[in-house]
Amino acid sequence: MLAPRLLERAHEVVGLDSDLFAECTFSGAIPNIASIGQDVRSFVLEPDAIDRLRGFDAVIHLAGLSNDPLGDYRPGLTQEINTGASVDLARLAKAAGVSRFVYASSCSNYGASDDNFITEDGALNPVTPYGVSKVESEKGILALADETFSPTFLRASTAYGLSPRLRFDLVVNNLTAWATTTGDVHLKSDGSPWRPIVHVEDIALAYIASVEAPREDVHCEVFNVGQTSENYQIREIAEIVRDVVPGSKIAFADDASPDLRNYRVDCNYIARRLHAFKPQWTCRRGVEQLFAAFTSSGLNVEQFEGPRFKRIAHIQQRIREGSLNEDLFPVQQFAVA
Repeated sequence: MLAPRLLERAHEVVGLDSDLFAECTFSGAIPNIASIGQDVRSFVLEPDAIDRLRGFDAVIHLAGLSNDPLGDYRPGLTQEINTGASVDLARLAKAAGVSRFVYASSCSNYGASDDNFITEDGALNPVTPYGVSKVESEKGILALADETFSPTFLRASTAYGLSPRLRFDLVVNNLTAWATTTGDVHLKSDGSPWRPIVHVEDIALAYIASVEAPREDVHCEVFNVGQTSENYQIREIAEIVRDVVPGSKIAFADDASPDLRNYRVDCNYIARRLHAFKPQWTCRRGVEQLFAAFTSSGLNVEQFEGPRFKRIAHIQQRIREGSLNEDLFPVQQFAVA
């Protein structure tokens, strides 16, 4: 969602992506941009990595294991990818003369909290390997900052919304898919935890605003990405889905229980500091968008609960099939004549 918008604004874009999820396109086109088809872990070990980074004005670092289930799969691997390789990439970028480094952090950093709104200065209390990896990455990258190297940290709220590489392991997407295909808004927790949410298109806008802003507005800054008004208890999201999807009703899984992750996030700082960031989406609009897309595509339970659109399930399937090894590196396939 980000690359086409950067191209529209006349930026030159090069990707660095191992493309673990190349077979997971839901709809729409994946942008055709120049790409280094490589895992960030192997890239940072290349003897010419610094030379390959020379000439870039900015690195927008999105690469990593992207959520708690993937982070829990092998916590050591999460640390290696999300923290070690991220800090190494930042160090190499600095050595290559790249002046901006925008890092994809997460509101998961706040972890288990009370019901008060958390600002960027709030206590970090990650409760999962994924959250821990993001906190440690921020610390390691921040330590590299100086007059030539300017990092910015975007702590995104929980993402949702339609995109080519749609994920169904995200709460708004998941609840809307259940309601559309079964008539049940299927809650797997008791619905009490608070969660900030943000549409994937608005996340892309935040990266653009950060990379285009004057240095003094973003140097060593941390931003909660979203809107303060877009904090919901999970059951409130379920009620919005129920109201949008005709005939649906709220249902709880048999083992529904409280979720340790509970946080409400104050997003007023990014609105004051980055005037170019103008988020457009609300939960209701996003659910309406998803419901229309799911209906027109004929989505069924087997599709969205299967391994194609859930990140951990897809990874596990690829390991079973032999196209990935246990360390998530691709396995070379040879045809036998």
